[in-house]
Amino acid sequence: MKKEKTRWFGIPKLFPYLKGYGRLVLADMIALGFIGSAMDAVIPLFQQYAIDHFIADRTLAGLGAFVALYILVMIVQTATNCVSALAACKAEMYIGRDLKRVCFNHLQTLSFSYFNQNSVGYIHARVMSDTDKIATILAWGLMEAVWYVAYLALAIVMMFVLNWRLALCVMAIVPVLAVASVYFQKKLVFHHRRVREQNSKITSGFNEGITGAKTTKTLVIEEKMEREFRGLTGVMKRESVKEMHFRSLFMSTTAFAASAALAVVLWQGGIITMRGAMLIGTLSVFVNYAQGMMEPIQWLVQVFSNLVNVQVNIERVTALLDTQSDVRDTPEVTAKYGDAFEPKKENWEMLHGDISFRDVTFRYPDGEENVLEHFNLEVPQGTRVAIVGETGAGKSTLVNLVCRFYEPTQGQVLIDGRDARERSQLWLHANIGYVLQTPHLFSGTVLEKMAGRIAAQEGDTFLYEASKDKGDMLIDMVQETNADAIVLFMMKFCDPEEFDYPILKKQMEEASIPLLYLEVDQQMESYEQLRTRVQSFAEMIG
Repeated sequence: MKKEKTRWFGIPKLFPYLKGYGRLVLADMIALGFIGSAMDAVIPLFQQYAIDHFIADRTLAGLGAFVALYILVMIVQTATNCVSALAACKAEMYIGRDLKRVCFNHLQTLSFSYFNQNSVGYIHARVMSDTDKIATILAWGLMEAVWYVAYLALAIVMMFVLNWRLALCVMAIVPVLAVASVYFQKKLVFHHRRVREQNSKITSGFNEGITGAKTTKTLVIEEKMEREFRGLTGVMKRESVKEMHFRSLFMSTTAFAASAALAVVLWQGGIITMRGAMLIGTLSVFVNYAQGMMEPIQWLVQVFSNLVNVQVNIERVTALLDTQSDVRDTPEVTAKYGDAFEPKKENWEMLHGDISFRDVTFRYPDGEENVLEHFNLEVPQGTRVAIVGETGAGKSTLVNLVCRFYEPTQGQVLIDGRDARERSQLWLHANIGYVLQTPHLFSGTVLEKMAGRIAAQEGDTFLYEASKDKGDMLIDMVQETNADAIVLFMMKFCDPEEFDYPILKKQMEEASIPLLYLEVDQQMESYEQLRTRVQSFAEMIG
């Protein structure tokens, strides 16, 4: 199969995930970059005018207007640089946030097989490290690239306008940079890929060393783990040295070419000026442009190198986003039942619990042998079934198939007489209780989770609320019936409303409604004491 050629460093692959205000920020950065580069390209012309007019002619006529205009250009330049940096910061934040959010949400849609085949370290590097790298390069790299390209273009145009022969001498640097870029690009991409791949292995090994610390100590394999980790870091070191070798050669080559351009300007420009064919102010402009071109050329090389590097990150992130789940709902099922992020619970049926395996054969995506072959089983609703077998016999596989964590290779799994694939995974998971063998505890204590669950229940008698609905209801009843007082009966030690009595009492006092609270015991054999309390209460309210 022919590998698809990556264009523009893979950046177009990210366009579907960079919508909305992020594009507005990027557009602002491009516009500001052009304005800033124009200001930088104009400044040497002020030097030319000052030398050829004020110095050469020995006059100060128009100096005030000249200074005022120069200050205005400097103010615009400074303001543009500040706003451009702010736009780059916003773009970096937005791109990083959006890519992380898209990757995280996509991971929620993938089946178990993806997580079995890819380590935690690998996935973590994609979602965190790669997205951060992409956001930084796209934001700041774009701003710098726009500025430097625009400045070079304007500088070249101005040099050809001033003296085309000298401009051609300066432009001799372009073929050198082109040849160097083509050669070193291939070398840098190759070695950077190997560095990033090795970094993923190191991250994975580091995560496994932490999560498997108990197993490591139990098996006494600390030395083995250290030896394997040392081997990974050794390979990383060798590949990084090779990458830095070519990177330094690339930077040195471009720096030499840029310095050579300045030497040509001083040599040929000096000869032309001494012959009187060019003013000294114009020569100073060429010197400024030649010197000014050195930094953009070097930075463009750096930006180019960063784009080459980030191409690997983009390819890995887009590969993650392009990964399709082995277990997917059909468009028809999704349209009716919704998905994990937008469920349509109004269309969900009641689940009774009849389960049937019909001629089920199953093999794990990364497996070589069938775990189940032509398996049949009927589990009626309300039935308790114990499945016994040795490790690897397929006990957990049966549960995974019922929950649709995997799809049968052949056959059907029926839920209430219908193929499980005819209804959504979300509907099924919402109706199944599954106790994992090794459950994952999310951050936060159990008490915090319980408190949060209770707090989400409005009107719960266990919650302290300054205002109780029952109190308002009793006040309304008193007003509607023109009653004189309220007698409140509660079961002693059993009625949960007992906890609300202090609140109800305060509400009645504020409403000026007499209240008698009577505790009733289930084992009471005489009501004389209660009768006495009611009579006394009636005499008190008159």
